[in-house]
Amino acid sequence: MAVTPCLRFDARERAVLLETAISAIESRLAAAADTRPPDLASLPTTLALTGSSFVSLQTAAGLRGCCGTLEPLRPLAMDVWCNAQASAFADPRFAPLADAEWRAVTELEISVLNGFERIDVGSEAELVRCLVPGVDGLVLAWRGRRSTFLPKVWEHVSDAREFLWRLKEKAGWPGDFWASDLEILRYRAVGVSTQWPAARGRQPGAH
Repeated sequence: MAVTPCLRFDARERAVLLETAISAIESRLAAAADTRPPDLASLPTTLALTGSSFVSLQTAAGLRGCCGTLEPLRPLAMDVWCNAQASAFADPRFAPLADAEWRAVTELEISVLNGFERIDVGSEAELVRCLVPGVDGLVLAWRGRRSTFLPKVWEHVSDAREFLWRLKEKAGWPGDFWASDLEILRYRAVGVSTQWPAARGRQPGAH
């Protein structure tokens, strides 16, 4: 099965991805007997390619769940389905989503990851100069521990140094941590999101 290439989605593909995520959550909330992912044969071909994604939920109070996968190991539509359910019901930072909370969700966003690139630098200063704010997602990995920030996180930091500092803290390392064998990967992400009440009316919009 081919790996999802760097791409942009057309309006139908975006709508299908959003409907996949919404259905994954609502079928679980309704305790539906059939909570299986959609039939890949009925989807646009691109969504049946192997891909990796993150799904995040936002309320007026802030983040309500975000889970995803870095490695493309299953069809993209199935990955979105599974990550939507994980974000709603299995994010360890939150209790499982209740129906009342689902109605309070203000935004659902899917980030499809692609274009992974290994970065070889000798210092944090070099890494800071390499990063493209607002565009790059980043993975830091060291001795079995790994941490990532999606490109969207740039909206909440002032510059690349703060981006790295927070990412290292997320991994449990000091903000000034650096190691010669630190593995660094950057990637890009295609964002697809919908805001309520559009999604509740089954007419997802995207950007």
